[in-house]
Amino acid sequence: MSTIEKIQEDVLVAEAIDETNQIVLYNDDVNTFDHVIETLIRVCDHTAIQAEQCAILVHYKGKCTVKTGSFEELKPQCTQLLEAGLSAELV
Repeated sequence: MSTIEKIQEDVLVAEAIDETNQIVLYNDDVNTFDHVIETLIRVCDHTAIQAEQCAILVHYKGKCTVKTGSFEELKPQCTQLLEAGLSAELV
């Protein structure tokens, strides 16, 4: 493997690792479906259908990954979800 190929491989691995972070939304007994859906649309740029599907999954499964990406991208979004009263975690 040449030096250039090795560098390209290292960059691809770094990019893959960088995208492994995710925001997980958890079910609670406080927030309404409408609030969860509206918040996911506003904060995570979900379509109405995506947000509704996530809300349903959270309700029935207890949690759902609502966004993946880099830590730097997701941290402010997770903070906004928490500030809106949702139960979320950045993993």
